[in-house]
Amino acid sequence: MQTKEKAAQEDVFRDLPVPTALRQMVIPAVTSQLIVLIYNMADTFFVGKTNNPYMVAGASLILPVFNITLCLAGLAGIGGGSLIARLLGQSRDKEARKVSAFCLYLGLLIAALFAAGIGIFIEPVLQLLGAGENTYTFARQYATCVIVIGGIPTVLSNVLANLIRSIGRSKEASAGIILGGLLNIALDPLFMFVLLPKGSEVLGAGIATCLSNCIAFLFFVVVMIRMGRGSVVTFSPRVGMPSRSSIVSIFMVGIPSAVTNFLFDFDYVIIDKLMVSYHDLALAAIGIVLKVERFPLNVGVGICQGMMPLVAYNYSAGNKKRMDDTIRLSRKLGLVIAGISIVLYELFASQFAHIFISDPQTVDLATKFLRIRVLATPLMFLCFFTVYLFQAFGKGGFSLFLGVTRWLVLNIPMLFILNAIFGMFGIVWAQAVADTLAVLLSFYIYFKYRPVLPSNEQKSV
Repeated sequence: MQTKEKAAQEDVFRDLPVPTALRQMVIPAVTSQLIVLIYNMADTFFVGKTNNPYMVAGASLILPVFNITLCLAGLAGIGGGSLIARLLGQSRDKEARKVSAFCLYLGLLIAALFAAGIGIFIEPVLQLLGAGENTYTFARQYATCVIVIGGIPTVLSNVLANLIRSIGRSKEASAGIILGGLLNIALDPLFMFVLLPKGSEVLGAGIATCLSNCIAFLFFVVVMIRMGRGSVVTFSPRVGMPSRSSIVSIFMVGIPSAVTNFLFDFDYVIIDKLMVSYHDLALAAIGIVLKVERFPLNVGVGICQGMMPLVAYNYSAGNKKRMDDTIRLSRKLGLVIAGISIVLYELFASQFAHIFISDPQTVDLATKFLRIRVLATPLMFLCFFTVYLFQAFGKGGFSLFLGVTRWLVLNIPMLFILNAIFGMFGIVWAQAVADTLAVLLSFYIYFKYRPVLPSNEQKSV
């Protein structure tokens, strides 16, 4: 490995004061998470400007499938990134290079198979998602652009972001994601309202998203070239295959990450389905709330993404004090952000709702919903913070258990139970009630099963 890169890694992982190292890792990650959130809303926002409900519905139908694409990226990116940071903590740089190459080709293979599958079976898939006579064409246009054509660059961009962050280069990792997000926001109106004829707005949004993800991927390729041939993150197949234990470790962390992210999105789908049984205003209101509440949650995810490589490295390096200091500071920072969000949303819930809609009845409902849902923010942060910690330790089994239990055993059943007892406000309260139980379970599992730090003589992946 190049001396310059090695020195930079040791500086951020081992030598810098914990607050400084965490700041260098977290700020770019949080920024990229917020940009991703904004650009995920951009297509819906600009398509909504057409005032064509069929276009909005057609583009929205593809969101669950697009989210699966991101889950697949997490399988290779988070699984590999966690392992690479631990290997660097053990000074096993050659094995880390093998892992990075394996994860990149794994991401390529998964993305290619998924894109091909959607392309071949696009008609039954769209029918399963509920595309009808008025929405099918728009949904097909959008899916073809963002998944069939754009799936591979989307997955590889996210895999590379995780791998590059795992070697201490959080700024470069986040820059690519931010670039893709800003480009999408800029290209959406250009393709939708300027370059393509009227009636092709959904196609324009799909092309803009696809193109922005392709450019983001090219940015990461340039970053890899500039890091040089000796960099840990590499596409070169010449480095060889990683060990069997490394491959198992990738999947042991990556699969739980993908499953947990999928269940998170599935929970939102269930909420929408339950709200449909009431009236359109309730559905519109909860839709607004689910978007607004993502801002503090995405900040929390960014904190966890920046924290994970630091914890993983120092866990494998046997530096207990530095690891514990990183965990404590990250947890405190996340809870402070959650606390601030509660205050802001309780005071200004109506103003936040007005950003998305002006109808007074919908705003009134969204205001009430948001003031309830925001109470769960610190609980939600603590839940996925613990999951990220077990991923950093390479203990994917525990992260899978916590994720599946949280969503399939607690959150989703609680939606149905409270809906049956209290109606639509029961749906809104379900997150706080279920995550109170989930936090208690997370704390129990963490303090009972957190791993013992490896010694200098006997370190395990």
